[in-house]
Amino acid sequence: MYILECWIEHPVRKLDQTFTYLSEEKTQRGCRVSVGFGSKQLTGFVDNVQETGESKEEIENRYGMKLRMVSEILDSEPLITGELYEMAMWMRDFTLSTAISCFSAMLPAKVKPAGGKKSVVMEKYVSIRDEEVSLSPKQLEAWIYVKDNGPVLYSVLRKLYPNQAKQLVDKEAVSVYEKERSQSLVTKADSVQKPELTQLQKNVLKEITESDDAVYLIRGVTGSGKTEIYLRLAEKALLENRQVLILVPEIALTPQMISRVSSRFGEDLAIYHSGLSPQEKYEQYRRVMNGTARIVVGTRSAVFLPFSTLGLTVMDEEHDTSYKQDSQPCYHCRDMVIWRAKYHHCKVILGSATPTLESFARALKKVYHLITMDERINQTLPETSIVSMSRSIRSGGSYIISQELREKIQKRIDDNEQVILLLNRRGYHTLLRCRSCQKPLRCPHCDLSLSWHRDTKTLKCHTCGTEIRVPRECPECGSKAGFATFGFGTEKLEEEIRSLFPAVRILRMDADTTSMKNSHEKILAAFERKEADILLGTQMIAKGLDYPDVTLVGVINGDEGLSRTDFRSCETTFDLLMQAGGRSGRSEKTGEVVFQVFDPDHYAVQCACSHDYITFFKNEMAFRHAGQYPPYTYLIALTVTGTDESYVERTAAAIRDGIKGDFKTIGVIALLKIRDRFRSRILLKGKDLDVMRNAVREFINSYPSDLKGLRIDINPMYLD
Repeated sequence: MYILECWIEHPVRKLDQTFTYLSEEKTQRGCRVSVGFGSKQLTGFVDNVQETGESKEEIENRYGMKLRMVSEILDSEPLITGELYEMAMWMRDFTLSTAISCFSAMLPAKVKPAGGKKSVVMEKYVSIRDEEVSLSPKQLEAWIYVKDNGPVLYSVLRKLYPNQAKQLVDKEAVSVYEKERSQSLVTKADSVQKPELTQLQKNVLKEITESDDAVYLIRGVTGSGKTEIYLRLAEKALLENRQVLILVPEIALTPQMISRVSSRFGEDLAIYHSGLSPQEKYEQYRRVMNGTARIVVGTRSAVFLPFSTLGLTVMDEEHDTSYKQDSQPCYHCRDMVIWRAKYHHCKVILGSATPTLESFARALKKVYHLITMDERINQTLPETSIVSMSRSIRSGGSYIISQELREKIQKRIDDNEQVILLLNRRGYHTLLRCRSCQKPLRCPHCDLSLSWHRDTKTLKCHTCGTEIRVPRECPECGSKAGFATFGFGTEKLEEEIRSLFPAVRILRMDADTTSMKNSHEKILAAFERKEADILLGTQMIAKGLDYPDVTLVGVINGDEGLSRTDFRSCETTFDLLMQAGGRSGRSEKTGEVVFQVFDPDHYAVQCACSHDYITFFKNEMAFRHAGQYPPYTYLIALTVTGTDESYVERTAAAIRDGIKGDFKTIGVIALLKIRDRFRSRILLKGKDLDVMRNAVREFINSYPSDLKGLRIDINPMYLD
């Protein structure tokens, strides 16, 4: 008999503990089991296994309680490796999350606790048997094919030998068995010759390889050759028979990175991102687990793949907010990467032209090893200019495309070069406002304005996805006077460009045009083949893309982010401008960048224009110090959500009054309603994160009932 301690799939925080079950079959820590819990059948993860010679009755007498038998052991081997199990327990404490939510974050959907009953796709294979059997010439031919190529997919054998395949099975000349489908999602790119390294790249490689430091921050201007550094370090790790993880923040960035990695290292490559189907994710997970994938390119969740011999982790565009998970567990990928690097004794490379203030501050304090790459490979940064849209509009110019930008676009078209236009807002109009009461049309489920999409003739909520027709009368005042339009998005920008340049070929890349599978890759591949003159889109085209014929980048409403009240608004605006501008002039052709803004004198805009990260860092750190924001303090955001407004308010007040310590408590702050759920937030701000974390943990453990709808975010990226 075996005594199992199991974590149970359950959303209640008070049940974040192990429960005891019995099993007659042996299993291992990290395997899933199906167990009875109350009146339900739930999935659990085995935490501990103890073998005993006692009977069920003797065990129950010793425990002083009745114990249930495990209904079913779902895995023959652990899905959560020993390392990932330790990591989950660390993440549980670090993020103040439940164990089961950490396990769920790590696993592909096919085997998440809540999705454990989803079937995994199996494939039928055939292999030869040793027994002698009488075969016809054609059957013998089929048998020899299996012998020479086996094991062979049964479907392939049936295609080649439609009649003989079943006959071989019936005569028991071959064995038939099933195994999980596993396939590479990458077609090997054409091999390319390794580029000659610049002296700066050689110096950087030497500095990294000869140092014993664990974490390196490469602050390298766009086009300085950071990716080649990654590939050379990956090559070294692979030669040592170790695995490599390369992380990118956006799905849009994976096609180019995959192409570069595949052309260098072949098909030992796995990819992992949210655009894959559940089955594809599961297959990639298994390929990493069994070692057939030696190098992985993926987005945030790839950090949890079951590596056994990790030799290098690269986190490209480390500043990107996509690396932060916004649901429980609210982890930051950087923390997970560094934890795994310590476990595997390997190096971490954080790369960005605009590192987060927190990372750069750590590098200045020598917590990270700082490396600077201030020169482009082509030795030329793009020429950047600022257009004041206030002045342009006052002088009769367009509120979308200024005369300066229009002329520069025309020149590029005449020269058969390419243009990227960035507007970080999708849709046609950003909102419709009642002509009578002046109130905007809002989402019925969120306290947010709806955006007008002309192509579908509907209003959409970009937060919850609600889509409605324009009402005949104002829902606020009942007026039938109609609605005035305000603002514009990528759809309107596309229309404007088509009217200004009728013969121009345009590709639009935003959440509306990339909803289909592989759409990111198809759009970018078409642009690379020069099937379009202009690529326009949202922030997904602002970083990582490298096209030699792009010589002009225009950023529309480039300082719109400054209107946000969040303490990171200046940093995210600066990042967007710098990253977008970096797409221009990356090859031999001279590049140019135009920032269309309403506040041309703001230091974020001025520093981006002069490619001056250091000056921006100093200005922004002065602001953060004055407001005591990170990196000078730590933050913990505790947000209560629920459909009952009074419950949310009461619970938030109880949290505010119940958490005490040597730190500042801010709130209760009522936030906008999202998806019919009311939200209230309490913010903790202090110098010692462990003190704050322990105070929250003690409060949760002592609270008499379960804190439903509580989300805890350690060091939040945004304060909406």
